[in-house]
Order: sequence, then C-alpha cells, then structure tokens
Amino acid sequence: MPERETSQPALPVVCAVLVDNEGFLLAVQRPAGRLLPGLWEFPGGKVEPGESPESALTRELEEELAFVPREGEEFLALTPVIHRYPFATIRLLPFLLRCGERPSLILLEHADHHWLRLEQTGTLEWAPADLPVLEELALRLAN
Repeated sequence: MPERETSQPALPVVCAVLVDNEGFLLAVQRPAGRLLPGLWEFPGGKVEPGESPESALTRELEEELAFVPREGEEFLALTPVIHRYPFATIRLLPFLLRCGERPSLILLEHADHHWLRLEQTGTLEWAPADLPVLEELALRLAN
C-alpha cells in the first residue's frame, strides 16, 4: 500500500504487531486523558531524534508493556502509513514480530489489551492510522 502524500512534515511513529505462535495478535487500548482515548492500536510510539525505528520500537515496547523481544526474534517491516489527524500528521512505521509463545505483559501505559485473531479485530474500534496495517495483515497472514 503506497504512502499518501502530505504537505505537513510527518511525525515518525512506530508500532509492533505482536503475533504469538497460535496466530493471535496483540491489541492495546489507549487510556483516558490521552489523545484518541479508548481507541485500540498496536503498541508503539514516537521515534526520537537519532533513533532507528527498530530501536524506538524496542524502547517503546519495554516502556509500555515491560516486554523485550527474545534473542532471535526480529522485526519485519510492513508498509508505512501516512495519516493526518487533527492534532498531527504521522508516518506510522509498522513492524511484524512473531513472538512465539505469548509473552507476559505489564500494562504500563494502556487501559486494556486483548490477544485476538485477525478476523476478530473488527470487534474493536481502532485508531484510524492502524486500519491500513490491519488491511495489510489480512493479506500477509492469509498466505
């Protein structure tokens, strides 16, 4: 899926699609009092200046979920998404991480989380920037 063009500089943001060995993926819910409260998303956050997307993602997963990928688990880059929210334009850099056995998580910044099959993702109200990621997952995980 191609990126959409925009005149505003886009804020680089990473997210991780964590998929366990049974094919369930992790969705996290944004907390009250923050932007997009109550919406569901893939965990991640802003890329800091001088930080690679993979380093940012590793840092964000540890800060948000107390999760550190195991040795040998690698991030697979998915198609970037440019999305214009009223508060900012973001360039979402999604990554797929097959994490094997479902990891133990501690919600440090989210209201809730669910492990669900791809076909169950439609039961949640997602942050708009994550919707193209779900579309790409439907194509990738179906094959």
